[in-house]
Parts: sequence; structure tokens; C-alpha cells
Amino acid sequence: MLDSIKSVLVPVHRDGHKFIAMFAGATLVLFWISDPLGWIGVILTLWCAYFFRDPERVTPVRDGLIISPADGRISAIEDVMPPAELDLPAESCVRISVFMNVFDVHVNRAPAPGTVLKMAYVPGKFINAELDKASEDNERLALTLDVAKNRRLGVVQIAGLVARRIVPFVKEGDTLGTGERFGLIRFGSRVDVYLPPGHNAQAAIGQRAVAGETVLADLKSREAERVARRS
Repeated sequence: MLDSIKSVLVPVHRDGHKFIAMFAGATLVLFWISDPLGWIGVILTLWCAYFFRDPERVTPVRDGLIISPADGRISAIEDVMPPAELDLPAESCVRISVFMNVFDVHVNRAPAPGTVLKMAYVPGKFINAELDKASEDNERLALTLDVAKNRRLGVVQIAGLVARRIVPFVKEGDTLGTGERFGLIRFGSRVDVYLPPGHNAQAAIGQRAVAGETVLADLKSREAERVARRS
């Protein structure tokens, strides 16, 4: 019974408390103006609490696994040159993009264990995060993780059309475990993962990813990139 209750009453991240309070205060004002407006405020307040939910996750921890840093849909898997702010080797690598809509959990988790070597904030636009050019044009926060000897992983939080704030929980020099929370993006966005050169994605475009649980890649595997079909 207790587990069933916990599965329904998902914890809310502390960063959302002030927003929920503001929505609740506005709802009281709306009720004072008009009951129908007040009930709209109730719905919006419940949505705000839902947006900032922070459920527990069960994270695979085998060496070499790269786990999704975000909830959402895998919108692209491409061979690209990494952005300069990551300070990764200047050679082509696989970028896996996970797009979060406004109904997804927006707390982001470390895709692998490692040390935060660099954090770089890049100001920019707020265009649709699903577009390819969002990786270069949008406001973003780039993290470079040292995940093994001479092996680095890039993770970039990208603000989207509605998102207006990227909130980091870590700083340079911090050591993260796989699945550990490292930040969130408010109200719809995307997270890109840049694999070390020579490694393929073990996920597929269109697949739903769960932060801290879904395997995106395996650095110990030479398996070919996966393809998928709808069924």
C-alpha cells in the first residue's frame, strides 16, 4: 500500500516550490475575481506541481553504460563536430538529442560517472529546441565530464521555445555518479549527449527515454548503431 501511495505522490523538486506558491497565490486572486477563473488557476497550479516532479529512478551502473540525462523523445542521432565550448577532440562524434516537452520530467541526471571538468554558459535564442540549429543558436549550458582516462563526454542543456532558465546543481570539479541530478531546465527544452569518437548510439530515433534509466550507448560495445520500427 505504501509503495502504491508513493508511486502516485511523486516528490516535487525544491526549485519548483516558489513557482507553485506563486501559482497558488494567483489562483486565490482569480477566485476573488471569478469562480471560473479560479478553477483555471487550480488547473495551472496542479500542472506546475506536475512539471516540477522529481521521481526516484533505478539506474543501471555497469561500467561503460551511457544513460539518458533527460526524460523525453530521442529526436536525433547524428555524426557532428562537438561545439567548441565543450573542449572535446576536434573530430566527428555521435550526438544524441533528447527533446523534453512541457509534460516531461525536467530534472536532468548524469549520463555516466565522472568529474565535471568544465561548465560553459552560452547565451542565445529561444527557438524550437527540436530544430538542428538549436544546438548552435539557443541559450545553453555545456558540461564536459571526465568519465575515464583520456575519455570525455559532453552534455549540453539547451533552452527551448518556452524555456527561459537553465538551473545547474553542480560546479566544476564536482564528481557525479550515474543518474545523479545535475540540473534542470524550466518549461520545455532539450539535452544533447556527445559520445567519445568511435562509439555508436544504442537507442533509436523516436524512442522514449527515461532520465537515469534508459541506456543510450555502451562504451564497451562495438555493436552497430540500432535502427527501429514502429509497431
